[in-house]
Amino acid sequence: MDQIKNVSEQTEDVLEKVGRPLKPYIPWVARTLLVSTFIEDSVRIVVQWQSQLQFLQAYRGFPWGVSHLFLMANVATMLAGSALAISRRRTEYAVGGLFAVVVLQGFAYGLMFDFKFFVRNLSVVGGLLMLLAESLLAQRRNVFAGLPSLSDEDRSKYVLLGGRVLLVLLFASFVFSGEMTLARMVVVAVGGLSCVMVAVGFKAKWSAIVLVAILSVFNLVVNNWWSIDFNPTHRDFVKYDFFQTLSIMGGFLLLVNVGPGSFSVDNKKKNF
Repeated sequence: MDQIKNVSEQTEDVLEKVGRPLKPYIPWVARTLLVSTFIEDSVRIVVQWQSQLQFLQAYRGFPWGVSHLFLMANVATMLAGSALAISRRRTEYAVGGLFAVVVLQGFAYGLMFDFKFFVRNLSVVGGLLMLLAESLLAQRRNVFAGLPSLSDEDRSKYVLLGGRVLLVLLFASFVFSGEMTLARMVVVAVGGLSCVMVAVGFKAKWSAIVLVAILSVFNLVVNNWWSIDFNPTHRDFVKYDFFQTLSIMGGFLLLVNVGPGSFSVDNKKKNF
């Protein structure tokens, strides 16, 4: 066990040195990835305006006019929320608006009780919680020349815990979809272990990096929407999955940036 611990610590030291030049860019990249699914969705609504209206009116029973207002409100909220999130301004409003979009679209399009959609969107909500936690921690550091704000500190602990738990739910949809090949079993085993470590906050940052690497490869290999020309509808679904996975990767990168929080094994180890 001592040898394993030494190897683990040496590996972490090497990775820390290698990743140090990239650290200042991680928050911006993470926030951009997190909101990428909302930006793509807003662009898709504008490009497919007529077909979106037809679906809401013909299949979801939206009255004429209400469907127009619903789509316009969605586009405006997603673009405004994404801009605020990337620029780190009014993050609470950005998170609230984007969360409302996730919930309302789920009900409006009749997908809220679809297992894959539900679990993936819970993971996206986990990413939004990580964004909120980053904002709360930044506010705490800036209050009265470094004096902590108890309310922000307390909130950030719970928000980080909720964000960690929700983020890892993406792998539930991965486990229960598709054929269980040997390669898939290996990915599920490694990813599942990393998910458990993220959820309990043990080596959470390094586990999050492992999950980002797995999701990057998975996204390029499985969600390669750019190679689908024969079926536009299928292409849109795969493209949607691609950008949702990017958003969840952004959530994991935010975890790398802010850490797992007080309710974690990593934090408890510091106290002993």
